[in-house]
Amino acid sequence: MHTGWLNDVMSSMPTLIAAGAAIGVLYGLFGVGSAFATPLLAALGVPGLAAVASPLPSLLPGSAAGAMSHGRNGGIDRTLARRTIVAAAPACILGALASHYLGGPWLLALSGVVLVGVGLRIIVPMAGTAPDRREQLALVYPLAVVVGFVAGLLANGGGFLLVPLFLLLVGLELGEATATSLCVATVLTVPTIVTHAAMGDIVWAVAIPFAIGLVPGSILGSRSAHHLPVARMQATFGLLLVVVGAWFVYRQAVPLGVG
Repeated sequence: MHTGWLNDVMSSMPTLIAAGAAIGVLYGLFGVGSAFATPLLAALGVPGLAAVASPLPSLLPGSAAGAMSHGRNGGIDRTLARRTIVAAAPACILGALASHYLGGPWLLALSGVVLVGVGLRIIVPMAGTAPDRREQLALVYPLAVVVGFVAGLLANGGGFLLVPLFLLLVGLELGEATATSLCVATVLTVPTIVTHAAMGDIVWAVAIPFAIGLVPGSILGSRSAHHLPVARMQATFGLLLVVVGAWFVYRQAVPLGVG
């Protein structure tokens, strides 16, 4: 099924573990970092769909832990979460199926675009909320479908889109928006994993060592966040995401014949 790239990547399994650990530390420190996973795996020689889908199983424990923590503190809008999941979960499956029609090179380029978007959101953080509109959810359902489709297509939980949706359109406070997005993203990750795994997109020989590094890395990052000036570091980290994302998009545009 896989060509010689897998032997090349697996010959340096410690590198995969170290890569997972690095992503985990970023995830623990800044609450993001998973956006780095696909470009990093691609740089290590993992191609197309495998680089997009293989990090996904390792991200589920971190999202679930965050969602449970917020749930115990009562920060999740459960009604909004349920309604979003109902609309987005079927779209996740459709997005995962559509990934094969789009193809690996385009998916990698789109992953770079997401990286730029996440970086810009960190550099220019969202402040305040819209008026509370959680009882007027006409827009939430179609937008949740879009979020679900993108989450399935790019093999992620869609959290980078859910927070702006809940914050700016629904009117949740930032903490509640973050907590609710974690809950929804955790649930959406499950059908996305199942669908990509059924299609053979997840290379477990890559996913498992990556997870071995990521889980303890995220714990280390979370604990370090209490001792480091994370707020002052965020702008630098966001700029790094933008630069790496732009470089990655350019790198993928060449084989696509764009530009």
